[in-house]
Amino acid sequence: MDLQSIKNRFGIIGNAPALNYALQVAAQVANTDLTVLINGESGVGKEVFSQIIHTLSARKHNPFIAVNCGAIPEGTIDSELFGHEKGSFTGAADARKGYFETVNGGTIFLDEIGELPLGTQARLLRVLESGEYIRVGSSKVQKTDVRVVAATNKDLLQLVQIGKFREDLYYRLSTVPIRVPALHDRPEDIHLLFRKFAADFATKYKTGSVQLDEEAKQLLINYPWPGNVRELKNIAEQISVLSTDKNISAKELNKYLQPFSNNRMPILAAANNGGSTEFSSEREILYKLFFDMKRDVTELKKMFLEVLQNPGMVAQNQHFINELKEIRTNDLMAPVLVQPASPANGSSQVAITPANEIHEHVEVEESLNIIDKERELIIKALKKHKNKRKDAALDLGISERTLYRKLKEYDIED
Repeated sequence: MDLQSIKNRFGIIGNAPALNYALQVAAQVANTDLTVLINGESGVGKEVFSQIIHTLSARKHNPFIAVNCGAIPEGTIDSELFGHEKGSFTGAADARKGYFETVNGGTIFLDEIGELPLGTQARLLRVLESGEYIRVGSSKVQKTDVRVVAATNKDLLQLVQIGKFREDLYYRLSTVPIRVPALHDRPEDIHLLFRKFAADFATKYKTGSVQLDEEAKQLLINYPWPGNVRELKNIAEQISVLSTDKNISAKELNKYLQPFSNNRMPILAAANNGGSTEFSSEREILYKLFFDMKRDVTELKKMFLEVLQNPGMVAQNQHFINELKEIRTNDLMAPVLVQPASPANGSSQVAITPANEIHEHVEVEESLNIIDKERELIIKALKKHKNKRKDAALDLGISERTLYRKLKEYDIED
């Protein structure tokens, strides 16, 4: 089946290259029994891809069930998936079949797989490796023939590193990974989707179809869509129902959009070129840290400049003066010595004399090169912990393996 036929059959709109590639992979892997892991932000339509895989497979006439792992309490999820015997726990009045038994021969879609408890992960791993499971409260091994399609909006590798997801299960699940692009990565599809939703809601509510002017179209495309296709559909429905004028301007459209900041974190090219997802995430955290540090240092410099220009402000707080005999801010300012001035006309004032006489105030812009800052932090952490990599990695908030890789990358000798 070609891509356009798949789009028509499952109501998929858009021609973005990333979307077409994801659909192509889903179609190619459908007629196998390989386990598939679908990655993507919340609201991008991951469940539709699981339905495509099942419908185009040899299992299409057998059962399909979608299970939201995050919506089932930890105490009952084993029973839901694998079943239980009568009396195996409080409230188990009768024996019950689990999903892996009822869907035998079909496909089970495990949404939000990252929410599975570790104990359940071990049970699932056994099913994937041998097709065997045991009901809760039983000792009898049972067999099942179920294809597993999993989905997540989390970084499972990151969960592996912090011990919240089994590494062996991750690699067993991601036999074939499919990445569903977020809506903000498909700008050419946004207006197409909006028009389709608006036309559907016009028919449903028997109203005129909504039309956007050019400025409104541009606003629609530039909006980041944190809720993805689900959010776009909600906005189209709101406008179709609430707007009396069906010719929508940018000003009118803006009333329905959530406010957002244009100051988004920069995305490193390495993250889009097969680079380490973990490394990219760490760099984004470091960006935020350095921006916060820059703001704090700038505010500190402004405060001391005011003190230098208005000695009377310091005279009001003698305790502050006694504690700040010599102030340094990471070598960004010269030492400033605070000393009582000679009393004149009976008045008591304080003179603040820089160690080197200040003729001119120069704003020093510190380097924000992420590589330099990251290297500097690693060196400081190693020095602080006397070259103990494990302690240094813990202090930096990264794994010891990641620290070792960065030592090699930055040619740091510990």
